[in-house]
Amino acid sequence: MDDLKLKIRTIPDYPKPGIQFRDITSLLADPQAFNDVMDRFVKRYQDEQIDLVVGIESRGFILGAPLALRLGKGFIPVRKEGKLPGPTYGVDYDLEYGTDRVEVHKDAIPPDSKVLMVDDLLATGGTIGGSSRLIEKAGGIIVGYAFLIELVDLKGRNNLDHPIFSLVTFEGE
Repeated sequence: MDDLKLKIRTIPDYPKPGIQFRDITSLLADPQAFNDVMDRFVKRYQDEQIDLVVGIESRGFILGAPLALRLGKGFIPVRKEGKLPGPTYGVDYDLEYGTDRVEVHKDAIPPDSKVLMVDDLLATGGTIGGSSRLIEKAGGIIVGYAFLIELVDLKGRNNLDHPIFSLVTFEGE
């Protein structure tokens, strides 16, 4: 996994002082590295019982859509409030300072669909936790979470109750 870690650029003090932002655009710009990410996710999930792949706005779309295609599954976007044109379910979730809201179309998740949730990064688990509640509200059954990056020190996995697969971890950085 260190080869992938080397492809992820760290931007210090973004978006505010003290934050080490993990930027995946350098990895995405390398087609071999991006393909390697997809190969690793496919290898992990190809034998799982999954009906749909859900990507969390916005970098979860970049990873989730090609993964869904490779797995032969449908892709469903979870968007921030007001971005979807049809009737939606919505869930509010807590951020470090305040709240946010995510939405999904009401007709996107057939009842009892087995769902793999994908995002680029697991930090505190707030966004993926809110998105999980949303998918369950829509009738989906979460089978797992797939992340490109996990920031281990922030202990986001402690806030999630389904299997977690992370390709790259960062600790104490």
